[in-house]
Amino acid sequence: MTPLQKRVYAALQTIPQGKVTTYGELARYVRCKSAQAIGQILKRNPNAPEVPCHRVIKSSGKIGGYQGQQPGTLEVQQKSQLLRQEGVVFIAPDQVSAECIYRFELQPNKI
Repeated sequence: MTPLQKRVYAALQTIPQGKVTTYGELARYVRCKSAQAIGQILKRNPNAPEVPCHRVIKSSGKIGGYQGQQPGTLEVQQKSQLLRQEGVVFIAPDQVSAECIYRFELQPNKI
């Protein structure tokens, strides 16, 4: 596992249940210049859903993909179901309420 993967998976475990973050927010927090790179790391999460990659969504508030699959698939429906079970509020079938967005506090050398 790369140092970046370790930082991403560690950061995921700090997102409270009932909250989500965005690919961009997570990238910023782990000091990665690419939200797409974060998506690729999450797609390969060997410990999902215990390491909650399902808590990461698009900056638009849409839930995006899950396990490398695109919206409309069974996997993405599973992501939506997991989020609802955790208390995430949806304002549309695939749109998370802004009140559920988690922002990491940037602390030097935390991760």
